[in-house]
Amino acid sequence: MGGCVPREVSIACRDGLVLGGHIWAAGGPAPAPHGAVVINPATGVAARYYHRYARFLAGHGFDVLTFDYRGIGLSRPARLRGSPIRWRHWGERDVDAALRFMAARSAGPLMLVGHSIGGFLPGLAESGAGIARMLTMGAQYAWWMDYAPRQRAGLFLKWHVAMPALTVLFGYFPGRRLGWLEDLPAGVAHEWSFRGPRFETSHPRTEREAVRARMAAVHADILAVAMSDDPLGTVPALTRTLGYYTGARRTLVRLAPADYGRQAIGHFSLFHDSHAEGFWRDTLVFLREGRNPWPGHVVEAPPGR
Repeated sequence: MGGCVPREVSIACRDGLVLGGHIWAAGGPAPAPHGAVVINPATGVAARYYHRYARFLAGHGFDVLTFDYRGIGLSRPARLRGSPIRWRHWGERDVDAALRFMAARSAGPLMLVGHSIGGFLPGLAESGAGIARMLTMGAQYAWWMDYAPRQRAGLFLKWHVAMPALTVLFGYFPGRRLGWLEDLPAGVAHEWSFRGPRFETSHPRTEREAVRARMAAVHADILAVAMSDDPLGTVPALTRTLGYYTGARRTLVRLAPADYGRQAIGHFSLFHDSHAEGFWRDTLVFLREGRNPWPGHVVEAPPGR
């Protein structure tokens, strides 16, 4: 497992833009891969953050793709200031391209692991209808009223006051300079800052019905994980996201740091390799077999198709 060496790949989007990523070929005792997994990053998080989990999955019989959205990491243009990139482009073009890339190259079911916005974006992709299973962690689209009440004021000031002000000043969000996130295109930063309770309101009125229909066309089995100490990926936030996937079989579980002997986990640390023998191993149950490894933690199971 530790010796899995990734291969750098280029992923062509329908609009001609090329994304950077890595393929992690299946290894381990299985003679054939259990399927293909695409890992969707959170907003402003480079794909390299997920490489340890990708290596783990590859070592347990999955072909895995990690990739950067346009404007981030290996897919960043020479000049970010004034870029027209928006959140919707990440789903409609980038995630769509990543799913098509893996569907054409790997055997077995097509699966997706989505962190934060990465668990919402698959529904915007035309090829999202081909996903068999989807595992999400803290999947939401930053409606500030869904933030945890105790942290809501501070998060609002950070992401909905400071971020848009700095974005106007610099022409992009200088997240790396602040040590908050990777730099973000202005369009992505503003969509986050000014998001309303309904995601599709950032689209023209004439496109909103099509957006909802595309989300409903995803027929995957979805297992959505909320951590009890995640101030962004709260149960209300995840429920709001799952509400768009009306054609899917949806299960929402709420875990606590104590379930894994931790004092804190929050929004990010599930992808640290210290979770390899705990949370990561549990996720194999769902990705391989489609079973919920946390049946005692279901807080909401919206009616499926």
